[in-house]
Amino acid sequence: MAFQLSDEHRAIQQAVREFGENEIKPVAKQHDQDGSYPIELRKKAAEFDFVAPHIPLEYDGAGMDLFEAVLVTEELWRADPGIGSAVGSAGFGTNMIIKYGDEWMKEEWLPKIANGEAASYSAISEPAHGSNVAGIETRAEKDDDGYVLNGTKMWITNGTVADVGVMMAKTSPDEGHRGITAFLVPTDLDGFKTEKIDNKLGIRASDLAEVIVDDVRVPEENVIGEVDKGFYQLMDFFASGRTRVASQAVGAAQAALDAALDYADEREQFGQKIGEFQAIEHKLAEMATNIEAARSLTYRAASQVENGDDDLAAKFASMAKLFAAEHAVDVADEAIQVHGGAGYVSDHPVERYYRDARITKIYEGTSEIQKNIIADRLL
Repeated sequence: MAFQLSDEHRAIQQAVREFGENEIKPVAKQHDQDGSYPIELRKKAAEFDFVAPHIPLEYDGAGMDLFEAVLVTEELWRADPGIGSAVGSAGFGTNMIIKYGDEWMKEEWLPKIANGEAASYSAISEPAHGSNVAGIETRAEKDDDGYVLNGTKMWITNGTVADVGVMMAKTSPDEGHRGITAFLVPTDLDGFKTEKIDNKLGIRASDLAEVIVDDVRVPEENVIGEVDKGFYQLMDFFASGRTRVASQAVGAAQAALDAALDYADEREQFGQKIGEFQAIEHKLAEMATNIEAARSLTYRAASQVENGDDDLAAKFASMAKLFAAEHAVDVADEAIQVHGGAGYVSDHPVERYYRDARITKIYEGTSEIQKNIIADRLL
């Protein structure tokens, strides 16, 4: 299946690419080195509708579909995966609010997130439960005033910089996945505690944290959707989330190839540019081919999600994430090889791209989980 970008698609792509060249690339190395969260860049990106572009127009968003949002994500990560992650994840959890949240939630929070004034989180994973969502142990106990939340969440993007988010908790602890509920939980509530995780391999500009809820009280109106239906609600967004990660991987791989092409064209050995040696030419050819294959698969996954066929969407989203993530790491590795010793130090960005690309094989379901999903759909 071929995908021809429309003029509108190309305009979106070009706008994000220019933003990346002018605003992100000049500061990318510094944010990686000090691990600082680029809040001013987030606000500036919001002016161009690059933050949570899927938020509907009526809530100050750009109203983009998944295919358009994938184009934005790919270009943000092509500029720099770390900052691209920080900007692109500022609306984590908003899909749940858009589809299942009450109108007051949308009116209060979505415009702030779309405008860059606020960031959101999605708290699912726990120290003992990553891929096993049904096993979460965070509890939400009902009382006369609403719910009391207790538990620990781990690997939470935007944990220390978010203003609000979606937290998954057990409301019927003995019911497994049938007893999970989604809650809207602002971060300024008493008992909401965070601890930043600093020692990350890559995407260091993106905020990551442990989140602890210690007798955090939320009113009953903060339930998103239906009580005990949170797991099923969450399943609605895995295909789109995995497609977005696939586009992240494509962007990171393209950044690595861009850097390798530039270096191969300027570096000389034995009296000629290294790009003229067949060994290097073959590396570049394979890198480019794998990126185009990953991009096509990612675009098809986005199309399937938009078409609403759940089985096909799940299969292609997992295929796209698996293929794009695995090859992003391979492409970044080969980019380092093209650079030789120069690629092993931070003077060139390829070592950063290598570190950054690695996360795409882990979050939103590991590569191993994607293989399970694909096999289930095939069989």
